[in-house]
Amino acid sequence: VQLVESGGGLVQPGGSLRLSCTASGFTFSGHNMRWYRRPPGQEREFVAGISAGGTAGYRLGVKDRFTISRDDAKNAIYLQIIDLKPEDTALYYCNIGNSFGQGTQVTVSS
Repeated sequence: VQLVESGGGLVQPGGSLRLSCTASGFTFSGHNMRWYRRPPGQEREFVAGISAGGTAGYRLGVKDRFTISRDDAKNAIYLQIIDLKPEDTALYYCNIGNSFGQGTQVTVSS
């Protein structure tokens, strides 16, 4: 299993980002996928998940600003984040089962 995240960066509060995760090494279309994040000095936490059938679920409190999606033809999942807040600052990881990518850093600061 290989997961490669991209799309992070330094963004001002209120801005938006679209994170991407490209997967390989398994049959992507048949698996649920998730996004996690690790804020500075904190434990890794679940952010959003999407089933093989496209049903999405979110961490309490982010649903209005986060949208997870998938493109099975590209073996990819995405996380669109709008109205970014400083508390969204974290290393964001793609996940399947026990496997995580290296993460992509999102920093929200003015």
